[in-house]
Amino acid sequence: MSATTSIAGQSKSRKAASHTLFSDYGELFKPRVTLMVVITAAAGFYLGCLRSGISPFHIQFINAMIGITAVTCGSGALNQVLERRTDALMPRTRMRPMAAERIGLAHGLIVGFTAIAGGSIFLALTTNYLTGILTLLTAVGYVAVYTPMKRISMAATFLGAFPGALPAIIGWTAARPMIEWPAVALFAIIFVWQFPHFEAIGWLYRDDYALAGIRVTAVVSPKGRATAAQALFYAVLMFPVSLWPVYLGTSGRIYGACAIVLDLIYLAYTIQFTKITRGLPPAVSRNYARTLLRVSVIHLPLLLAAMMLDAVGRIAY
Repeated sequence: MSATTSIAGQSKSRKAASHTLFSDYGELFKPRVTLMVVITAAAGFYLGCLRSGISPFHIQFINAMIGITAVTCGSGALNQVLERRTDALMPRTRMRPMAAERIGLAHGLIVGFTAIAGGSIFLALTTNYLTGILTLLTAVGYVAVYTPMKRISMAATFLGAFPGALPAIIGWTAARPMIEWPAVALFAIIFVWQFPHFEAIGWLYRDDYALAGIRVTAVVSPKGRATAAQALFYAVLMFPVSLWPVYLGTSGRIYGACAIVLDLIYLAYTIQFTKITRGLPPAVSRNYARTLLRVSVIHLPLLLAAMMLDAVGRIAY
């Protein structure tokens, strides 16, 4: 027993030694998620500035992105605090710093709460109170509602889409301290975009989620019909939603044409993804999910870029 314990301890020590506190923070703060949040918030800020007829390139943009980044990083940290036990059960997440116990519970809590509180206060002081409050509410929704709900109901995906899309409105309010229809349209685009993206992730890692007791659609409905149906429904819904800014006059016909092309590509890969219902070998169905996931993370930045490049400022709504 002592020899086995010694070997296990040495193995754990070697794994811990291969990570630094800096690299652990990098994992704790979920940089890819944070980057996507910053991109959507930046798009909202840019469009809000054009609505006001002011340049988007000033210090308030830097302040907004710093605060939003801090709160997002803190939310990622608290998410891993709450999921440290379930993360330890899944092969793809068991080496995260909280799951592997390289960062302790108190450490994770302090970092998470400090980043969220500091970022929200910073936003309230350097942009406006509305932006600070919305950012704090987004963090609360993600950490206190979406994260625990994942182990209770597959409705967590729907609920989680709200804090996932709110950064677009937060970026807008950082430029213009009010919620307006163009900001709501941007929120709707990101809200709808998330579902094929999330369903692809759920199917790709459904075995891991099943081990951890996380009730994503792919676990609750293992034959894939519900997963495919939801992904397809929202991929189709992307068309009217992504054209809403054209109707509002936020962006013009060039953006509209780009949106249709990008949505057609997104839909095509989502239709391909629905083949998971045919009882294909796991490796094949996972490949369809992985492909849709990759397409989704390209689709949204291109859509936002087209919207900003063809944006129209000072429109009377």
